[in-house]
Amino acid sequence: MKLSATWRASAAAAVATATLLTSGSIAGAVPRAEALAAAPDIPVANVKAHLTQLQSIATANGGNRAHGRPGYKASLDYVKAKLDAAGYTTSIQQFTSSGRTGYNLIADWPGGDTNQVVMAGSHLDSVSSGPGINDNGSGSAAVLETALAVSRAGYQPTKHLRFAWWGAEELGLVGSRYYVNNLSSANRAKISGYLNFDMIGSPNAGYFVYDDDPAIEKTFKDYFAGLGVPTEIETEGDGRSDHAPFKSVGVPVGGLFTGASRTKTAAQAAKWGGTSGRSFDRCYHSSCDTTSNINDTALNRNSDAVAYAVWELSD
Repeated sequence: MKLSATWRASAAAAVATATLLTSGSIAGAVPRAEALAAAPDIPVANVKAHLTQLQSIATANGGNRAHGRPGYKASLDYVKAKLDAAGYTTSIQQFTSSGRTGYNLIADWPGGDTNQVVMAGSHLDSVSSGPGINDNGSGSAAVLETALAVSRAGYQPTKHLRFAWWGAEELGLVGSRYYVNNLSSANRAKISGYLNFDMIGSPNAGYFVYDDDPAIEKTFKDYFAGLGVPTEIETEGDGRSDHAPFKSVGVPVGGLFTGASRTKTAAQAAKWGGTSGRSFDRCYHSSCDTTSNINDTALNRNSDAVAYAVWELSD
């Protein structure tokens, strides 16, 4: 569902106007408009192609991509190969949980001020009961495609860009906590922001923004305001995803979410569409969390929001 150039331009203009109104800075208008123009459209077809690959991996490996299972490692190998081919410096961090070996994948884009690191991440593992295409293939695929868009654009931001795919989130944020706990205090201080994307294509989608760092929160809210899409503060997954270990050590965090097992209210259905009285994702942590369990519109909007935030916060 790639958006037209005219629509994208209109949305960018609307966000730029909102920024001027809130900042009151005419002098800041040109740089902000340039930053908006630089943020690319993320083709939803590309994101869905990654989801198809993750589904195929799960299908070939017992129906899941869970921690310590062959499907997880195959998922990591798929993402790593894409990043290596795109010019990233990748590293695999190994850990042990529940008697099984787990892996985090970290990808650094060359250049930028390494004393100011902008990170975007998502958990790559599924539960053992299903392939985990919305939870969290959706976030993983959007972060991957944003990273590939950085490479395609030859983007050279002021800050250093780092992307991450976490293992064993479903066992209690194990991979991301391991990463954070093994950073020196100096390296923790270099992370100027961590952006988390966990479930961004829920079939009965809502549009939720993390209520954490004000600057990151505003970045996402400005983007959706430019689309004319209302947002709400995210509460269902607060502290239950991979931003939590970063937040606990003082790293500014933010992120997006489209809902899990909570029920969509009538008021939410009125402003977002979908079905009231039904959960945002009826296949949450179930075998039916397949490629059929994705809302293309939500996936498209949120994938573009990932790119917008990465460009905006790293410029």
